[in-house]
Parts: sequence; C-alpha cells; structure tokens
Amino acid sequence: MSLQKVTANKIIEKKKKGEKIVTLTSYDYAFAKLVDQSGIDLILVGDSLSMVVLGYKNTLAVTMDEMIHHTKAVSRGVENAMIVGDMPFLSYKGDINDAVKNAGRFIQEGGAEAVKVEGGKEIIPTIKAMINADIQVMGHIGLTPQAIYQIGGFLVQGKTVETAKNLILTAKELQNAGVFSIVLESIPWQIAKLITRSLDVPTIGIGAGPYCDGQILVLHDMLGIFKEFKPKFLKYFENLSERVQKAISNYKQEVEQEIYPDLTHSYDFPQEELDEINSWYLKQSFVKNEKKP
Repeated sequence: MSLQKVTANKIIEKKKKGEKIVTLTSYDYAFAKLVDQSGIDLILVGDSLSMVVLGYKNTLAVTMDEMIHHTKAVSRGVENAMIVGDMPFLSYKGDINDAVKNAGRFIQEGGAEAVKVEGGKEIIPTIKAMINADIQVMGHIGLTPQAIYQIGGFLVQGKTVETAKNLILTAKELQNAGVFSIVLESIPWQIAKLITRSLDVPTIGIGAGPYCDGQILVLHDMLGIFKEFKPKFLKYFENLSERVQKAISNYKQEVEQEIYPDLTHSYDFPQEELDEINSWYLKQSFVKNEKKP
C-alpha cells in the first residue's frame, strides 16, 4: 500500500474534516510493518512495551535506551504512518535540557517524528522547550500510567466535578503550549466529549468513549496476546494467544511423530552425484558397520 506520509498537520486536518484518527502501538519491525500496511494513521512506540514485550510489572521500568532500541526497529518497518516515541519515566520531568536531549534521541536515533509525554501544567515549560527545539509533542492526560503509585493504581480519572474541570482546563493549557494532539486515558466519556469539543487539536481516546477524535489501543492487548489484565474499555479483536499456542502445539506434535519435516520440506542433493558421495562416505574411517545409505 502506497500512501502519503502522515504528519502532525495531517492529524490535525483529520479532526477539522471530522475524520476519525486510527492509532495503535507497535514495538518491533514485523508488527510495525503489518500495522503500517493496514493504513493506520499513527503508531505509538508506547512505554507499554515495558509490560507487554519486556515483561516488567508496570511501565516504570523501561529505560530510554530500550525505548530507542524499539523505536529504531519500528521506524525500519514504517513508510506511511506517523511514528511517536513515548518518553519513559524520569526522562523528561527533571532538568529541561536533559528532557529536550532525550526527546531529540527519539527523532535523531529512533526515527520518530514526535514524542509523547504524560502530565499537565507541571510539564508545560518542558513541552514548550521541546517544541522550540522543533520537536512535535503529543500530550497525555487522565490516567497516566507513569504516575500509578501517586494515583493509587490503574483508576478512572475525572469522576468528580472538580477533577473533571481540571482535566478540561489542563487539556486547554496543553493545546496552548503547542501539542499537536492529546491522549485521553480512562476518562468518563461525557468529560472526554467536552474536552474534544473544546479543543482545536485532536483527542486520541483509550478508555475515553466514542466521542474522541481518534482511538488508540495497545497492539498486544487488542490482538489477545497480552492477557495479564483486561480493562473495561479493551476489546479483543483477535485471540492470537490461543491461535499461536495451537500452532506451536501442532508443530511439537508433528516433530515428535516424525510428520514434520517430510521430504517436501527438505532440500535435495543432486541425484546424479548421489552415488559418488555415498561411495565416498562408506570409505571413511568413522563409518562403522554401515550399509550403503
């Protein structure tokens, strides 16, 4: 599939036209290529790879080097989708200069076109510094997984009048700071709808209902590969874990029963030279009491 490269401006234009923005995560070359060939608008190399690929218990453990490593792999498989690198825990909430350098690594080394950061007012100076360095930034509010210990777990956000107001105002401030889009995670759909209506930049929902400008899911979640937990918003569009396990079991059974590989899955030695190699083989000192093959 040959499409035009998706950019931040095209993502914003889709909101203006009322066209839904379709987004997924990817973490390696093979899956990124499949996602890209499906016509997905934006691929996030999410810090969720910490859990679904690297096996850590949450997103806090993944490092900058690991994120860059996986972003490189994704960028090698993508031609059309916009690639966004997810800045990991502690990579952007300290020194602003360090934050800009880390963001720059996603662009320069990883091949991403933008970065995503979690948070609100407290990171606006950092967002502005990144944008001043010509780095596109995606915001992320609501449930911010890097703050799960502060929040108290993977909990829905904005469920009171005051917290809902704060989310709406935070989204406006992030837009004013220059982000090109904002992820809304685990927010009541009514509040996500108000946020979406109030912004000129797109909202990308995950657990935020149907009225966001676009949607994102973790690839390994929606394919039914990662099943450690299933939040209310998650829909399995496939059950690959069972299908993969069945394929592996079939492979194991065929090897044990000497069904695979058969000769149709084997390479042939040239027939006209087979007698010569067999004759040579039988003359070797290591051949003991063997009949001609």
